[in-house]
Amino acid sequence: MSDKRLGVGFVGSGFNARFHMLSWQGVRDADVLGVWSPNRTRAADAARYARSLDVGACKPYRSIEEMVADPAIDAIWVSGPNQARIENLEAIVDPVLRGRASLIGVACEKPLGRNVKEAKAVAALVKRAGLRHGYLENQCFAPQVERGRALLWARGASNTGRPYLARAAEEHSGPHMPWFWQGKLQGGGVLNDMMCHSALVVRHLLTKPGESLETVRPVRVSAHIGSLKWTRPEYAKRLAESMGRRVDYRTTPAEDFATMTVEFVTSDGYRVFGEATTSWSFVGAGLRLSAELLGPEYSMQWNTLDSGLKLFFSREVRGKIGEDLVEKQNAEVGLMPVVANEAVAYGYEAENRHFVRAFLGKEPCRLTFDDGVEVVRLLMAAYQSAETGKSLRFPPSGIDRFVPDVGRSGSRLKRARV
Repeated sequence: MSDKRLGVGFVGSGFNARFHMLSWQGVRDADVLGVWSPNRTRAADAARYARSLDVGACKPYRSIEEMVADPAIDAIWVSGPNQARIENLEAIVDPVLRGRASLIGVACEKPLGRNVKEAKAVAALVKRAGLRHGYLENQCFAPQVERGRALLWARGASNTGRPYLARAAEEHSGPHMPWFWQGKLQGGGVLNDMMCHSALVVRHLLTKPGESLETVRPVRVSAHIGSLKWTRPEYAKRLAESMGRRVDYRTTPAEDFATMTVEFVTSDGYRVFGEATTSWSFVGAGLRLSAELLGPEYSMQWNTLDSGLKLFFSREVRGKIGEDLVEKQNAEVGLMPVVANEAVAYGYEAENRHFVRAFLGKEPCRLTFDDGVEVVRLLMAAYQSAETGKSLRFPPSGIDRFVPDVGRSGSRLKRARV
């Protein structure tokens, strides 16, 4: 199998899928050969985009089952919306179970499910079909995160002791598509959408390279959520105008800010902490990913907006609104940071290179669906903590059946002004 090239098909044709396709220019041993979307026009556009990048002879398929059954397709990357996760996985697995397709593996974007029950169902489906599975968490593969982590553990921790505090954050001005803003569809607000990154990153940083995440075990969770910006009348109106009438933060808001502290116990008997923050109410140049790791005599810092490249545009410069400088770009004038290659900086390239090699049997898979289930359990514990106003021992009772208020039809989330 070591000489085989992996033929990859995408479920989903939107923003996330295109980021993966862009990263494929740095991925060897695999080609992007297919894409499916419920919107055939968007699927065709995504296929043309992949071909324009010269990352494979990509073509659109009429159904997931048709794509999975094509002998050219060896693995599926799932990047569709959260509410379709189980439906999409069932469509992937069914032809395999019926003997009509022979896949090697499935890689799935975050979160694995909208709650623990759904995440477990997704994991059970791929295991039942005997498929290799990879949980796509790009920030753990970001080159600065990986290099900084390796150096601090090799030089700092080996001399003065293991790190004791990790921080991570993902912040921007809000998602692109209406379904992200709808708690019932997406499963929550910004906590469910983006805290999955930071929750895993802090645990990853606190884990010694080469050791299992299980050596850093969560034992207590405390969290807060709130809608700080988008429930204010002027912004709720603006959101409804841009995203449609089904997104009404005057009546059914989701949180646009969340913070979580996780207490861990390590396998060598230390107590360490992870702090994660996430926001749809951040105002700045654009998407900001950041992380810190601190130990007895060392520290590291990472911030994607400290890119090393900046442009300045005076008021006289006029141009269209876009995202050509940085994802979720908020301005086109002034001093602007530029992320020269976002697919590399955010970890997509290294992530996809790894999972291709893992599915081809060239290296062990670093993150599986089991890790994805554990991330969702942490997120649900954070929601439970925020709703009860209490710090909770982990795992709290009933976590596998818990659905947050904001993920139901209604929300008791406090408004921006009380």
